[in-house]
Amino acid sequence: MSSVSESVVPAAPVLEVQGLQAEYGKVAALHDVHLRVLPGEIVTVIGPNGAGKSTLLNALGGTLPQNGHAHGAIHFLGADRSRMPVEQRVALGMSLVPEKRELFGTMSVLDNLLLGSYRRYRQREPNPMDQLAWVFELFPRLRDRQSQLSATLSGGERQMLAIGRALMAKPCLLMLDEPSLGLAPLIVKEIFRIISQLRAAGVSILLVEQNARAALQVADRAYVLEMGEVTLEGQAAQLAHDPKVVETYLGLNRAK
Repeated sequence: MSSVSESVVPAAPVLEVQGLQAEYGKVAALHDVHLRVLPGEIVTVIGPNGAGKSTLLNALGGTLPQNGHAHGAIHFLGADRSRMPVEQRVALGMSLVPEKRELFGTMSVLDNLLLGSYRRYRQREPNPMDQLAWVFELFPRLRDRQSQLSATLSGGERQMLAIGRALMAKPCLLMLDEPSLGLAPLIVKEIFRIISQLRAAGVSILLVEQNARAALQVADRAYVLEMGEVTLEGQAAQLAHDPKVVETYLGLNRAK
């Protein structure tokens, strides 16, 4: 039996970012950003358009465009990966679902999903497609449409496919860039319900989202990014009642 006096050792972060800066040419996009994601945690980054949210995810994933440069420490699974190429970050378990989803429209739903497991296949992992049944359980529509070309899917179905493809890589950190963008409210609700299910399955999630209300409802902790700087951070439930967040991002009619 554990005694009351025993201290609880906190879990090591899956991701810990210290002093991250990013520039496009001579234009600064991120300034001294610090954040962390613990195992099995949903952390959201909210903020206005142009705040640097997508730049943050691209810097973490190593996918900044050619004129972009990032500096600072990106510790993933206990080691600094800031100089590691994108392929190695993915191989370690870091998966990014970009805002534009970047599906292969002339390929079937199933083939897009199988591409998500290609790295595991090349590394000769046993049963590299073992996530497929789970993805179909999360997204029954993808199972029903697995032979359909991805270009013919609805916006919500394309988002489901993009997330499903990322899950095929068996990530320990899933980074989502604006998953609700352009989707109908009912589909947004479904997407965020599935995000909660992923947390329950042990997937750590870094969620960049302009829909602050939905993001704060699903997240454990949150950061507010404005003009490339973190201006607020804390428990998501607390930030949802912060006067500045309510006024700027949630409006006056905040949810009870």
